[in-house]
Amino acid sequence: MSFDRKDVIKIAHLARLDITEAEVAATTESLSRILGLIEQMNAVDTKAVAPMAHPRMRPCACATTASPSRPARQIPEDRPATEAGLYLVPKVIE
Repeated sequence: MSFDRKDVIKIAHLARLDITEAEVAATTESLSRILGLIEQMNAVDTKAVAPMAHPRMRPCACATTASPSRPARQIPEDRPATEAGLYLVPKVIE
């Protein structure tokens, strides 16, 4: 499927967009390429792939107070209070 000039003008009208003829041509090409990409993705066989309701994310490397490049002994003493490797902050919600 691809978009033609008429489709783009209709969509622009429905979206209340005032686009020039040059923008109509560029938008027609862009939307057609996007639909082509979607068609390619729909053609991929994903029957053997289990759905991921809760994808697993890798652990954040920034979640630690000390990293190999900066050992805990080098962190300045005037840093906020910490407990179990986490920064302690004042309670803001009661």
